[in-house]
Amino acid sequence: MQYISLLLLVYPAAYQPGEACAAAGEEKGGTSSSPAAALILCRGCGHELADGTDIHNVQSRMALSIRNDTSIRSRRVNVQLFENPHGHQFEVITFRKSDVTLHWPADKHFSWFPGFSWTLATCPRCGTHLGWAFQPSDWPDTVTKNRFEESEHTFLALITHRLLREDFASSLLMIPKSFKS
Repeated sequence: MQYISLLLLVYPAAYQPGEACAAAGEEKGGTSSSPAAALILCRGCGHELADGTDIHNVQSRMALSIRNDTSIRSRRVNVQLFENPHGHQFEVITFRKSDVTLHWPADKHFSWFPGFSWTLATCPRCGTHLGWAFQPSDWPDTVTKNRFEESEHTFLALITHRLLREDFASSLLMIPKSFKS
């Protein structure tokens, strides 16, 4: 860390956002250098929702568009655009699991994924609507959290602009004026 401080004094332009946080994680034996280990946070409060390994690409023929994005540390992620019956459009990324609160009963109507019922998913800390959880339509309208999480047939579609990557959030830290030239 002293090397980074000295480098900043001599070459302020050499600073790369998030570098100090990544170095600290590596020193502690963390997995921050793993491409898929990027933490995904709630943009509203910073609650840790998932990590890059939880992404589970589930494509829907009902998507208005699908694009590849490399937003999770150079890993290709499918971002799908959907529109609800009210005309509101949402870009989502699908996850295998996430630390969210699910609000049953599930609804079979207007599902973006045929054969699946959906329910709202919110942040457990601040209550922000983050997206939707999908379960097979032949399941009961209300299931236990454990059954949902343990099933290979369930997934979540989280709204991209309500998520924040931890590495991006750490790059938003301000550089003290004493380090600027």
